[in-house]
Amino acid sequence: MNIIIVGGGKTGRYLAPILTDGGSSVVVVEGRRDVVRKLQEDLPGQKVVFGSGTSPEVLERCGVMSADVLIAATGSDEVNLVASTLAKMEYQVPRVVARVNNPKNSWMFNESMGVDVGINQADLLARSVQEGLDMEDVFTIMRLGKDEHALVQLEVRPGSSAAGRKISDLALPDEAVVIAIDRAGDIIIPRGDTGLIAGDNVLAFTSAAAKRELKRAFA
Repeated sequence: MNIIIVGGGKTGRYLAPILTDGGSSVVVVEGRRDVVRKLQEDLPGQKVVFGSGTSPEVLERCGVMSADVLIAATGSDEVNLVASTLAKMEYQVPRVVARVNNPKNSWMFNESMGVDVGINQADLLARSVQEGLDMEDVFTIMRLGKDEHALVQLEVRPGSSAAGRKISDLALPDEAVVIAIDRAGDIIIPRGDTGLIAGDNVLAFTSAAAKRELKRAFA
């Protein structure tokens, strides 16, 4: 699978190696030279292109005409929306996923603007409530790749064994990675020494085989 990630910030930096390890060919597009240099240092061997994800010329250099997925993951809703529309309408990229930074803008991230999936925590939590989701289970947000890898969401409940512990102490399976924590509306990009508290909503990337162990770690 050929994937283009627009935005080399924290989200793009975490997603790129995970998707590459899953067997996909990944290109990261970043418009800040200092961030490009940092990405090249942190992700040796990862293809990083300097330029704007809203530029047709830059996207074509990234191979957009043969891309299977484009992920617009910058901190700007305007950039994410323009990149998504361009990818879908001009280049017919089959799957376009966009990050929504401001929930008030979520209404614009729809199929008419070229967005197949607009991801923001407010919508995900609302959908969970509407569907009567039991948050003791693992809520699958999106499946990626042919090997049933997925982005999933879990809640740290008051009685969870994960509450009050560091991520590094959870003994998570090798094929499961915590990539973000929603804490009362604040998004935390976790490290191994990041502690979890009751009420945290955790976003993780996991294989199908590791999902059961991941659920057990938060039971």
